[in-house]
This record gives sequence, C-alpha cells and structure tokens, in this order.
Amino acid sequence: MSRSFTPSRRGVLAATGGAVAAAAVCGCLLAPAGPSAAAPTAPAQVTAAPVTSGTLDLGAADLPEHRTVTTLAPGLTRTSITRGTPNPDLQWTAEVAIPSASPDPDAPASALSTEAQARLVAGKLKAAGISARVEHVRSPQLADAGGDLGYRVRAGQFPAKADGSATVAQIKAAGYASSVIYTGWDGDEGSSRNTRGPWKLEVLTIDPKVFRGDLTSSFGPNLQDRETTSQLGSAAGALAAVNGGYFVLDPKAGAPGDPAGTAVRDGKVLSEPVGDRPALVIGAKNGSSIQRLRWDGSVTAPGNAGKLALDGINRVPGLIRNCGGTDDTPTSLPLHDFTCTDADEVVAFTPEFGASTPSGPGLEVVLDAHGTVTAVNNVRGAAVPAGGHTLQATGADADRLAGLAQVGSRLKVATDLINGDGKPLKPGATTDVVNGGPVLVENGREHVTAARDGMVRSGDSNSFYYGWVHKRNPRTIAGVDAAGRTLLVTADGRQTTSLGLSIKEAADVARSLGMVSAINLDGGGSTTMVQDGRVVNLPSDATGERPVGDALLLLPGRKS
Repeated sequence: MSRSFTPSRRGVLAATGGAVAAAAVCGCLLAPAGPSAAAPTAPAQVTAAPVTSGTLDLGAADLPEHRTVTTLAPGLTRTSITRGTPNPDLQWTAEVAIPSASPDPDAPASALSTEAQARLVAGKLKAAGISARVEHVRSPQLADAGGDLGYRVRAGQFPAKADGSATVAQIKAAGYASSVIYTGWDGDEGSSRNTRGPWKLEVLTIDPKVFRGDLTSSFGPNLQDRETTSQLGSAAGALAAVNGGYFVLDPKAGAPGDPAGTAVRDGKVLSEPVGDRPALVIGAKNGSSIQRLRWDGSVTAPGNAGKLALDGINRVPGLIRNCGGTDDTPTSLPLHDFTCTDADEVVAFTPEFGASTPSGPGLEVVLDAHGTVTAVNNVRGAAVPAGGHTLQATGADADRLAGLAQVGSRLKVATDLINGDGKPLKPGATTDVVNGGPVLVENGREHVTAARDGMVRSGDSNSFYYGWVHKRNPRTIAGVDAAGRTLLVTADGRQTTSLGLSIKEAADVARSLGMVSAINLDGGGSTTMVQDGRVVNLPSDATGERPVGDALLLLPGRKS
C-alpha cells in the first residue's frame, strides 16, 4: 500500500493506531503486485513515522517537499522523497584544470590552486579572449576538515551542457584542460541553505521489532566478481536492496569486486578493515549498529613454534585499496580511492574468494578444514579447499611462512575484528558487516570524520576533497534511529533533476531523518535502490546500473 503527501515543516503527520493524519493528501498510488502489496498493520504504520514527519534539512527552508510511503512488509517501508524545484539560476559552466605551481614536472593539474596561481591562469585566458573568472571555494566545516579549500577558475555560463563545448575548445587552444559542469553540483559553504533543488531520495526503514524477514548482505557467487544490486536482490528474492560498501574497481588495484574494507557474511570474516573506518554491523533479529573496527590477524604454529602477522584476507597481496593496513606505502592510515602497496605480506583466502586465488610469485600454503597443511607451493595460485584456507606470502614473508608450514603440520589462522572498546567482535551466524565511511552522525549529533577516514589528501591542492566530499554527488547512507530502526537511503545526483548531496548535506539528511548514528556507504555511480527486482532510483552512470561488490538485502524469510 502506498500513501502520498506533502509534510509541513513542523511534521503534522502522525502514524497512530492504524490511521494516518495528513495536512494535505495528494492521492494514493497503486500497491505493488506480489507479497509487498499486503495491507499494512498498525505496527508497520508506526515504523514509517521517523521519515513521514518533518522535512529534510536540505536547501532553503521554504522548499516544497513531497513524500510517498509504500509498505513492503510489516515493519518495512520505502519512502520516496522529492524536494525543491528546478532553479533557472543554475547554469552550466566551464571549469579549468589549473596546472600545478610545483617544481615537480609530473605534478598533476587540479581544479583548485592558490589565489595567485588561479589569477595567473585566468589572466592568460582573458588574454586569449576568454571571459574567465576566479572563485574562492569555502567548504562547510566538518569535525576534522573543511574551511578554505582554495581558488578555482571558470569561464562562461550556458543553459545546456552542449553549449559549453565551444568555450572548452577555446580553453584547450589556450593550453589548458577543461570540462563543463553544472553549478547546482557545487557544495560551497552556505549553498545548501540557499539552493532550491531539486533532490530525489529513497528511504528504506526497517523496524527490527516488527519486520519478520532478514536484513542481510550479499556479494553474489564470489568476492572477486561484480554484480548489479538488482541482480543480487533478484537472486535472493529480496523485497528491496541497496548497494553496499566500497570495493575494488580497477584490476590494477586488486581483484575487481573485492571489498575495500570490512566484510562479514553470516558470521564469517571475509575482508579486513581499512584502519578503523566505520561499518554497518547487522546482528541478530535485524538489529544494527555503526561500529569502528580494526584488524588483528595472525598465523600461529602449535606449541608457540612461531607466529606471523596476517596482513589481510581475500585480496591480492601487495595491493591495499584505501590503504589503512600495516607498513603500507605511502601510508598506513586510511586514504580513500588510493591503492597502497606492501612488498612483504601474508594474506589468507577462503572459498568465498573465487575458483582460484591470485597467481604470481611467492609462496602459497594450502590448509584443509582442520587447519592441516596439505601442500606448500612455491608459486601462488590455487583452489581453496571446502571449509579450508590458503595462505599466500610475498617478499620476505614468503621465507617466514615457509619456516612455519610443513605438510602435515597444523596452523591456526586468526581473523579477529576489534571494536572501539578494544574487544573482539564476536559475530554470530546471522552477523553481517558492510564497510563505509566517513561517519556522518554519532551519538545523535553530526560528527563528520572525513580526515580520520581518509577523504583528505595532502599535496593535491584539496582537489580530491573538492570533488569527493565538497561537491554534490549521488550518495548511499546507512544509519540507526533512536528507536533502533535501520534506515537505508539513496540520493540521486550528477543530474539536473536531482543535484545529489555533499558529505555535509548527507549528514544533514541523516539527522533530519532521525538517525542518531549514520555512515556514508559507497556512492556515485554505485548508488542504487531496488524494490522487487526493479531499480527505483536513477543511477548516474551513463551505462546504467553499475555492477558493485556487495549489497544490503531485505529478504522475506528469517535466517535460521
């Protein structure tokens, strides 16, 4: 069943006793076919209350906002939100890539620079007959980042993207790279309070006290391949699904589809954390929480015969996507969308990785389900035994592992996740963990930790921060409200019909939806929501729905 309405600023709607009161009822939509068409019960209506009352803290306060609530199952609702109206003041413009002032000839051009460098570039463009302007970029202050980012150079204002091609050609002829961007995607300080929109969001609300199905995750047939969110949802018969955590996309960064951060499925640890970046932890009876988890992996021979640090699990040795490991180069701290390296590593593999482990030089030890060494191979690349492991070692760690492993001996492989209290996470059979970051809301307050979670880079003129944190992009958000309900949110972006969210705006949205803890999940072209196998948002990739590493699923049956 669906309900459609426009909430007031004070949230005059209430779901009580099986009846919904509204200031303005805009009509009812047809209920979807199949199991999700069941009439809502009173408890299911109560679960919608956190997102059917009030309005989003997004854009100007007087914007129109429309919400349609659909009950997919008792305790599970989907709320579609549109906010704002098309704004004719927003235009397309040409943004110039400013060459670095660094003496390093390989230093890349960037969108931002110092004022002096920006004015130098703008002056050369003006001399070439191009009406260029310099703009000071200030970003909203977050818990550990933000403020003055630098200066950008732009030229022209165009009603359509194609209208900017001539100016881009002129800029190129003057010796600079350029692209046409939409000014509605800017996340400049103060812009959120003035922007008229529009925005389009989808919200799944799961009440663990009422929902009798399963909130779970899926990576598909194996970890090293990618599937779309709709494929993962359809394969499991999901009522609804959203894309999940960060994953490897480029083969140069590892195995495409492999989680780039923590992953646990049905209580089994399948990927190590990035530093102590936050994750969504799903426990028994569909309860969830946001937790910071760090890694404590080891390989131990019996009788204290020796112990090695285990660098990771189910990833290509030597390649650490998003960094945050041990002895990584150039940093052991989280560094988002960057691949660190480490020549000396020990990495474990489980059958979930795929048909074969990564091939290459080094050592690979094969362990059966009891931890007994069945083979020691002097080259990497093998099938993982059912219920068992393999251990790959590279560089100096190959000799160290060879000293522990002999055919017939036993090794203990520990893959522990340590929580913020310094205690091991003890996953049960129904525990799933999906990685994310940065934190958006903590203890009921906005607390965006972009620097701690690796979204700030030194030495790139703030350009990565500008594009990833500051600018509006498609976003996927996961969080928990004060009543213990889990909310999964997608916000469309990179479109003129839906501007997307800056990270600060993502935090604003999370709080205005009632979340007391929330994190950002993978976004951009990955952002997808599915209902009954059908994509209900508008993914931003030109090719359509993007294959991803994993997804969060709402299943009609309960785990046993």
